Amino acid sequence: MRHPELLIPAGSLEVLKIAVVFGADAVYIGGEEFGLRAKAKNFSLKEMEEGIAFAHAHGAKVYVTANIFAHNEDLAEVSGYFEELKQIKPDALIISDPGVYRIAKEVCPEIERHISTQANNTNYGTYLFWHAQGAKRVVSARELSLAEIKEIRNRIPDDMEIETFIHGAMCISYSGRCLLSNYLTGRDANQGACTHPCRWKYSIVEETRPHEYMPVFENERGTYIFNSKDLCMIEHIPELMEAGIDSFKIEGRMKTALYVATVSRTYRKAIDDCMESKDLYLKNLPWYVSQISNCTYRQFTTGFFFGKPSQEAQIYDNNTYLKEYTYLGLVEACIREGVCAISQRNKFSVGEEIEVMKPNGENTAAVVRSIWDEDGNEMESAPHPQQKLSVDLGVPVERYDILRRKEEE
Repeated sequence: MRHPELLIPAGSLEVLKIAVVFGADAVYIGGEEFGLRAKAKNFSLKEMEEGIAFAHAHGAKVYVTANIFAHNEDLAEVSGYFEELKQIKPDALIISDPGVYRIAKEVCPEIERHISTQANNTNYGTYLFWHAQGAKRVVSARELSLAEIKEIRNRIPDDMEIETFIHGAMCISYSGRCLLSNYLTGRDANQGACTHPCRWKYSIVEETRPHEYMPVFENERGTYIFNSKDLCMIEHIPELMEAGIDSFKIEGRMKTALYVATVSRTYRKAIDDCMESKDLYLKNLPWYVSQISNCTYRQFTTGFFFGKPSQEAQIYDNNTYLKEYTYLGLVEACIREGVCAISQRNKFSVGEEIEVMKPNGENTAAVVRSIWDEDGNEMESAPHPQQKLSVDLGVPVERYDILRRKEEE
């Protein structure tokens, strides 16, 4: 059985570090150009260099996305961009466009090339084609079942790697190649500027009654007819391993540090437990399930892994994320026992009960005893995001621990 890589998304340098500390084997990031998440914070070259150095120092890898479908005017700049990446040495480039792939092969052949899911990789012939072109890895299309992935594994060389999305948002379109955003807003999803119109609320209008909006289903709220549930395979790690997948990929370069920490920590333990023994994995399964629901999500589905999804895989009545915890801040330094310096994200107050979330799986309950601003002034609450604060929690804390608050149901 292959030991699968845990591949985690990061939309910023801070989140990259959290992903690595909380268990990622590898992190995928986007630069300021040529990736499919233009609205993410993304990385400058300097931040990429720092992130790669941090990951390598902790035994992890960094992959850089360059997976837009390029137009003519993009190609010259792509070449220059790869020249810059060549100097900072990411572990791989994730590419979907054959023209971009050719440039990467010419400019920086020493950097591994991975084929993005955007390239519609649905059969073993496609894998063999890309293997012949020198690609190290292909990301399977989300439309594949486990049986299909297993057959691909049996028909490709052992050194050809399969990467598969196992958790996160599902796109309305085939392998993510969507025209809705471009058509409705002029922002091209295949150039990284998706506005997610698949999450909007829709009604139907009859041609002769242009101002009479009718819900697609009989309720007063309209319908979110394109709005899929989120993929979650935490309860099926053994089946994923048996299929011969080399890399378990999490979606979410737009997600928060709390989300990334939660999925990293939970899947890390699930994979490690399953590698030790299936019995240990099954024993700890309730813990994985309880932990994975701690981050913001819609509702969960197993996608296409066990066959074509039914209508139950869609959400028809709302676009609401479920949220059990609020991200309060990241511990940036320990000042003294029980007192830490944090970069604050959401409001909290003295006297509140919160949790310290640790990379090793522990969650430590704490009460906020005191809060001070950068000038040492004592505060009753911290209402302003991004403030640099000192906080007395009265419990042991370490750098990269995350502070969070459980919300009432």
